[in-house]
Amino acid sequence: MKQTQGADFSSEYVRVVTSRFLEMKKTAEKAFEQVEEDFLCWSPNEESNSIAVIVQHMSGNMISRWTDFLTTDGEKKERNRDQEFINTIENKEQLYEVWNRGWGVLFHALKDLKEEELLHTVFIRNEPHTVIEAIERQMYHYSYHTGQIVYITKQVAGEEWTSLTIPKKKSKDL
Repeated sequence: MKQTQGADFSSEYVRVVTSRFLEMKKTAEKAFEQVEEDFLCWSPNEESNSIAVIVQHMSGNMISRWTDFLTTDGEKKERNRDQEFINTIENKEQLYEVWNRGWGVLFHALKDLKEEELLHTVFIRNEPHTVIEAIERQMYHYSYHTGQIVYITKQVAGEEWTSLTIPKKKSKDL
């Protein structure tokens, strides 16, 4: 296996997770492109969340978790998590504004990480995590919600859906 010249574990780890977060963001955005504005607030039932609500929640979580990531608890006192589940998004422009605000905070925090900080302890809801654990916790959380966004979009797009990965029965075409 070829090793990148001059790369150390910590910088490679941050590069990889940043790349994965960026892929996740782009996947959801490709899904957004396939849904009409009228369906941003659609959900299959009362207990389910719409795309707009998931975006609000993800953004609120990102802002809370990644603002002053190394020095304050990831669950900020000013965060109103319950409010994130009441839709306030009316159109795609607002959706992208809320969406990009959260991702901007996340990518800024990752960009500034230093090697010696990866094993530092940070807190989320008063629970200690290494920085690596906290990153992986958020990777799981955001991928879970990205999957929900894609699934909802697939439901409302119906036959107009364009696969974001290898389409069914097309693996051999690669």
